[in-house]
Amino acid sequence: MAKESVKARELKRQKLVAKYAAKRATLKAAGDYEALDKLPKNASPVRLHNRCKLTGRPRGYMRKFGISRVTFREMASAGKIPGVTKASW
Repeated sequence: MAKESVKARELKRQKLVAKYAAKRATLKAAGDYEALDKLPKNASPVRLHNRCKLTGRPRGYMRKFGISRVTFREMASAGKIPGVTKASW
């Protein structure tokens, strides 16, 4: 399980990206790269990394559910995810 500070840092980055998205788009369209350099580094969407909402695990992330594969398997086996059943044929 990831540290709370790591999860908080990622949330902070997401807020910064959302805050500067419009400004970044206008500067990029205008070709003003000097002004783009002056924006905060964490305002760049490239610096975002998907993490599990429950555990903070950075790898094995499933976009459709917003959780990691490990958490998904545990929750699916416990029947906590609607519409997901174990395959058998």
